[in-house]
Amino acid sequence: MATDSSPKQEIVVQGISASQGIAYGQIFVYLQSEVEIPSYQVDPDKRIDEIARFDKALLVTRQQISKIQNEVEKNLGKNEALIFDAHLLVLEDQALISETIREFETTGRNIETCFNNVSRKYIAAFAEIDDEYLRERAGDIRDVAQRVLQNLLGQAETSISRLVERRIVVANDLSPSDSAGIDRGSGLAIVTDSGSRTSHAVIVARSMQIPAVVGVRDLTKRVRTGDWALVDGYDGVVILNPSEQTLFRYGKIQSQKKSYESRLLAANRQKAVTLDGVSVTLMANIEKVEEIEQVKQFFAEGVGLFRTEYLFLNASRIPTEQEQFLAYKAVVEGVAPYPVIIRTLDLGGDKPMTSDPDLFPKEDNPFMGYRAIRFCLDNQQLFKDQLRAVLLASHFGKARLMYPMISGAEEMARANQMLDECKQELRARGQPFDETLEVGAMIEIPSAAATVDLLEKQADFFSVGTNDLIQYMLAIDRGNDRIAHLYEPAHPAVVRTIRRIVEDAHRLAVPVSVCGEMAGDPIYAPLLLGLGVDSLSMAPPSIPAVKFLVRAMTMADARALAADVLAMTSPKEIYAACQGFAQKRVPLD
Repeated sequence: MATDSSPKQEIVVQGISASQGIAYGQIFVYLQSEVEIPSYQVDPDKRIDEIARFDKALLVTRQQISKIQNEVEKNLGKNEALIFDAHLLVLEDQALISETIREFETTGRNIETCFNNVSRKYIAAFAEIDDEYLRERAGDIRDVAQRVLQNLLGQAETSISRLVERRIVVANDLSPSDSAGIDRGSGLAIVTDSGSRTSHAVIVARSMQIPAVVGVRDLTKRVRTGDWALVDGYDGVVILNPSEQTLFRYGKIQSQKKSYESRLLAANRQKAVTLDGVSVTLMANIEKVEEIEQVKQFFAEGVGLFRTEYLFLNASRIPTEQEQFLAYKAVVEGVAPYPVIIRTLDLGGDKPMTSDPDLFPKEDNPFMGYRAIRFCLDNQQLFKDQLRAVLLASHFGKARLMYPMISGAEEMARANQMLDECKQELRARGQPFDETLEVGAMIEIPSAAATVDLLEKQADFFSVGTNDLIQYMLAIDRGNDRIAHLYEPAHPAVVRTIRRIVEDAHRLAVPVSVCGEMAGDPIYAPLLLGLGVDSLSMAPPSIPAVKFLVRAMTMADARALAADVLAMTSPKEIYAACQGFAQKRVPLD
């Protein structure tokens, strides 16, 4: 390691942890430059040629993206290459293409100007959506639009593939194409001014198993290529000009983390059984058929939440009953003999279908708006197509059906009535399905939590969606930066409500799972089990850490933790108790 005779001052910058790991090295600052768009009037006799030029640019862009996709699949794997399916879909978006040509025919301005104007409208519309995942899709359109404009203008595409030395890449943000251009042997870590945990840069970083920190505001303005930095992907920290003492401390931390992660992976092959012999069911949350491999890789005992809306969100049209059936069947067969809980559409509100915007009017408060079961009960034909598809898939494995955002027994009754109608229709067709298909409800609205005894009459199981339940209970918009710190899973009201849900359900012999973020957090998982939750469902990579803790504790101790926590009045006190419980049983050294 090179040393400077006049060392610079150490500076610690806080960001958001996005991909775990620790890296130390020199920085490479990557700054994307905006394409300068000329604007001029096209001669009427050259307008056919102008549209042909647009068609050619779309074709060349498609070829470029397909080439990148093939390279990513070869170097990183099939799942990572699927990122670029969304880019190819942008190039097939007839609304985007038609609107560009319509503007050209109306204004007569050059096609670059028209395409830039239209694509910017799309990008702005996506950027305003409350849902974090969908906001990130604005980046897909921006990346594709940049390529199309470069091809129209005859410019070379921007890339960081020229990076040959091992460096920490610091950028304002990284598009999927940029991320894919980082050679596996050259990228030490990725740090971005903006972005989130769901950004494509993060997805690639995780695939490459390198650290990533996002949301480090204005870092690109504070550093230069060649500066030294340490990236802590565990705590979301970037340390500029780290001292020898800091490097030594992080060397020990890295050694401890690697030892801990090795133990996690070894334990993950074992059953999730506590020290006093209680078996715990750990399941996976997924949203794509391709994620079946992760379910198996992390030894999940089934799928506790299959988010079906993602079949619709990136589609150019509403999937048919047959198309949905094939997707659900693939998951059910792929996970067998374990169960798959298929959640019906949580579309609308903050997750509208862009291919049919008329179905989803813009709302001021989408989290409490026209979405999920409310939308489905209003669009019965669409809903029944999905219900029939789930029923048909149930013939091929252990499928279960679950409704989201149920507010009370009346909604549950209406949904079940439509399910019964679908069963009758399939019987009339002579198509087989599981006549004993279990039906459940997500408990994520306070009114549902307060009426579990009424819902039980129509439900075979419950799944607590803690993400929305916490938001609704505490009146906290978790997407609002100014109050996001008040979003507190350890709030006494949250803990007491979960306990009440479990008690009411168990009194009626109905099982309860948790499928929100709390389930995959080793800090809170023991508390949930101590409160009596029957199973936990989480992102597949979270399973090893939770399983390791389960195998290091007794259920009796988890129940004692829950009893202590129920008597506490402060979220900080509750969090400290849960954290202490985990650290005592799973030391890092």
